Amino acid sequence: MISTWRRRRAARHAEKQQQERDNGGDMELAIPKDFRCPISLDLMKDPVTLSTGITYDRENIEKWIESGNVTCPITNQVLRSLEPIPNHTIRKMIQDWCVENRSYGIERIPTPRIPVSSVEVLEIQAKFTVVCKRRDQVGCRNLVAKIKTLLKESERNKRCFLDNGTASVLSAAFEEFSRVSFRVNAVVLEEILSSLTLIFPLDGEAKSYLGSAASVDCLVWFLNGGDLSGRKNAVLVLKEVVSSDQRKLEALSAIEGVTEGLFKLIKEPICPSATKASLVTIYHMITSTPTNVKAIVKFVDMGLVSLLIEMLVDSDKSICEKSLAVLDGICSCDQGRKKASDHSLTVPVLVKKMHRVSDMATKFSVSILWKICKAEKRQEGGVVPVALQVGAFQKILLLLQIGCGERTKEKASELLKLLNPYRQRFECIDSSDFKDLKRPF
Repeated sequence: MISTWRRRRAARHAEKQQQERDNGGDMELAIPKDFRCPISLDLMKDPVTLSTGITYDRENIEKWIESGNVTCPITNQVLRSLEPIPNHTIRKMIQDWCVENRSYGIERIPTPRIPVSSVEVLEIQAKFTVVCKRRDQVGCRNLVAKIKTLLKESERNKRCFLDNGTASVLSAAFEEFSRVSFRVNAVVLEEILSSLTLIFPLDGEAKSYLGSAASVDCLVWFLNGGDLSGRKNAVLVLKEVVSSDQRKLEALSAIEGVTEGLFKLIKEPICPSATKASLVTIYHMITSTPTNVKAIVKFVDMGLVSLLIEMLVDSDKSICEKSLAVLDGICSCDQGRKKASDHSLTVPVLVKKMHRVSDMATKFSVSILWKICKAEKRQEGGVVPVALQVGAFQKILLLLQIGCGERTKEKASELLKLLNPYRQRFECIDSSDFKDLKRPF
C-alpha cells in the first residue's frame, strides 16, 4: 500500500513538472551562488581566479583592473599579480549544470580560449624580427597569420598586442620588405598590411615606418595594382599615416598614380570602409597641402564632382558627411565651383541635406552653397534661381532660428542677402520635390 502511494506521489510530481515545462518554464531556475560573478551577479562564462583566491568572470575583473584598481573587489586585498588564472574546475561545473538544465532553455557555455599573454606576444615579435632580418618570406607569413588569428579571437588579445608595440614591429617589417622589391615581396607585404588594419589606431613609431618613402611608394603601388583586399588595406593604412602629418601628405601628393588610385576606389567602390578612407585621404590632400589647387584640378578633371553629388543622393550619414567635406574643399577653387554649379543636382541635394543628416553635414552644405552662390555674383548663371525654387531661403531661415555654429551662421546670413533680391521672381517649391530635375545618371 505504501509503495502504491509513493508511485502515485511520484507520478503527480512528474506530471506537475511536465505542466510547468509545457507552460513555458514559468518556474524560475535559480543559478547556484558559486556560479555567479561577484561583480555582475550573472552566470560566469569564463571564470578566472585572482591571487586572493576569489573567482570572477574574466570580462568583469579585467574591466576592474583596467580601470586602475589593484585590489580584489571582494576582499580588498592588494593583488600580488594582475594576471587572472583560468578556473577550469568551476568552468567545467558550470558547463555540466547548463547541460543538466537545458530543458529550461539554458545553453551550454562554450569553452573559452585562453587569451594571449604579454610574454607570448613578445616571443612572437622576437621570432618575427629574426625571420624578417633573414628575409624569410614563408616564416614571416606564418607568424603574421598567427598574429592575425590571435587578434581576431578577442578584444583582450588586441589590447595585449597593442600595448606591446606590435604595430611598430609589423610596420618596420613592411618598410624593410618595401625597400627590397614590391613585386618580389608582394605576398608577405599584403599579409602585413592586412594585419595592420586589425590594430588601428597606429602609434607614432608605426606611422613613422609606414610614412617613409619606400613604404608610401609601396602603398600607392597596392592602391593601383593590388587585388581588392590589397587596395582596401592600402587605403586604410594610408589614411592612418597621412591624416595628421603635413610632410607625409605633401610626399603622398607628389607620387604619380595616387590620385588615380583614390578616385578609382570611389568610382568602383569595394566596401564602405574603403570608400570612407579614400574620401578622408582626398580631403586632407586638397585642404592641407601647398599644392592643393593642383590636386583639386586633377580630381575635377577626372570627374570627382559628379561622383560625389551622385553619392550624396543616397548614402549613409558617414559617407554623406565625408563627401560634403570633399566637395567643400573642391569648391575652394574656381574650377571646382564651376563644375559643381554646372551639375543640375548640386543645389537641390545641398538644400535637401541641410537639415536631414547632421550638424557637420549642415555646416558643409551651407559652406558649399555659399561658395557657389557668391561666385555667381561675378558671373551670370542659374544657381540662385534653382536654390530659390527648391526652398533654400526657407531652409536657411529655419537654420538661423534653430541655431548653428558662428561661422555657419555668418555664411547663412550672407546667403539670405544673396537670395532675397530674387525671391519675387521665382516660385518656391518643397525641397524634396526633385521630379522635374534632370539627372545625369
